[in-house]
Amino acid sequence: MATYKKRGGKIKSGQQQAPEQDSVTAEVFTSLDSSAGRAEAWVARNQNYILVIIGSIVVVVLGYLAYTNFVLKPLNDESTNAMAQAQAYFKEGMEDPTLQDSLFTLALEGDGVAPGFVEIIENYGSSDASQLARYNTGMISLQQGNYDQAISYLDDFSTSDPILGALALGGIGDAFAELNQMEDALDYYQKAASFSENDLTTPRFLLKGAQVALAVGENNKAANMLGKLKADYASAPEAAKVAVLLAQAQN
Repeated sequence: MATYKKRGGKIKSGQQQAPEQDSVTAEVFTSLDSSAGRAEAWVARNQNYILVIIGSIVVVVLGYLAYTNFVLKPLNDESTNAMAQAQAYFKEGMEDPTLQDSLFTLALEGDGVAPGFVEIIENYGSSDASQLARYNTGMISLQQGNYDQAISYLDDFSTSDPILGALALGGIGDAFAELNQMEDALDYYQKAASFSENDLTTPRFLLKGAQVALAVGENNKAANMLGKLKADYASAPEAAKVAVLLAQAQN
């Protein structure tokens, strides 16, 4: 006679876990409620402090917007208009060597009606135009042989423009080279070459830096700069001098 095992006595695992899951869920929600309650209590205790912080942030933001719109922008517009004639004299002087001295003097000192760069720097010190005036004054000083003055103005010049920034650093390098401070010149030529990677200024200052490095016996630095010039700017006019200078650096 066949016998059969009686079924129905075994409880399924899901049926065992359901009460446990309900208990865990309840604990989680209880914990969340408790945390929320503590957070609300902290906010209630510190609401004055929080309001002060928020108010301070609002004041700073509104102050910045007011300064930008009602002070800085009008100042930039006014200084740019005031500098237009000096900028024109500077541009003409760069293009006409025969009249350069007189045009540069007008650009620096003004013509009796329109202010020159020096006055722009003094009267509009925080404006964008005053920064450009510093650059222009530094470059004029370099052209006129006033090397210490050139270094001073170009060092005060601040910009994120990739070309002007590199030219300013290179101009400082040129001034130091004219003063026979070759280590300083090399330092600024390296800064100028690395300020921004572009086909206009980078090859120029890599070459100048390499030439000065050779002059002070820094042959490894010269070789590195010439190698970069050869590898990255082979089509630049400056690259034509690489072979001869590289041979000198490797001797």
